[in-house]
Amino acid sequence: MKFTILGSGTSSGIPTVSCQCATCVSTDPRDKRLRPSLMIESATTRVIIDTSADFRQQMLLHRVLSIDAVVFTHHHFDHIGGFDDLRAFNFTSKRAMPIYLMQETFDNLQRTFLYAFQDMGQRGGGVPVVTTHIIDRSAFTIGDITFTPIPMKHGTMRVNGYRIGNLAYCTDTNFIPEQSFDLLKGLDVLILDALRYDKHPTHFTVQEAIAAAQRIGAGTTYFTHIAHNIMHADLEPRLPPNILLSYDGLQITL
Repeated sequence: MKFTILGSGTSSGIPTVSCQCATCVSTDPRDKRLRPSLMIESATTRVIIDTSADFRQQMLLHRVLSIDAVVFTHHHFDHIGGFDDLRAFNFTSKRAMPIYLMQETFDNLQRTFLYAFQDMGQRGGGVPVVTTHIIDRSAFTIGDITFTPIPMKHGTMRVNGYRIGNLAYCTDTNFIPEQSFDLLKGLDVLILDALRYDKHPTHFTVQEAIAAAQRIGAGTTYFTHIAHNIMHADLEPRLPPNILLSYDGLQITL
């Protein structure tokens, strides 16, 4: 199974509009970060986690011609902003796109993209057509890929991480409940939120992420959802063993 980091950045993307900090003007390609998303591919199935605000660009960059389903972590715009571009896959596949998400995520998706879920009188160039699967804590399977939801907190909001085999994707969190640590045992790879150095009300800092990663004890941990406060070449050499920074285009094969 192959996992591709489509975006390793925070909600503003890196470089950030109007910013001239060292990371935003860096020529290191690892410092160019689209909004957060992950692609999972088996021999027969391709699934995207989150239609980020850069979804169209990510699909073009990676020449993705088909998707079997989309799984959402939560409803913040940087994770759902590319939802409208699912209609391009509707056009080529001639079918609705299955989406898997919590009820709260679906409620907010309908509010943000009202025209896709209610009759607005005319459709113009078309709307994304989906079949909705509401999930909570139970594992579910798409094709030959099984997802186990990992309940987490993003400030006061419930969000989902996901375990796929021996890899877990845990973006947008600053608190992992005790019972969720049980779902993170025996990982080969952990992909974990690590926004910046300074305290944040809804994201792990680098030091908080290091502590969580060391408790979980995955074979390798990659940090994601990285802000422009962090320059890749500056931080990565200072991280503990087996902890690295992810970057756009990183591929992990298990």
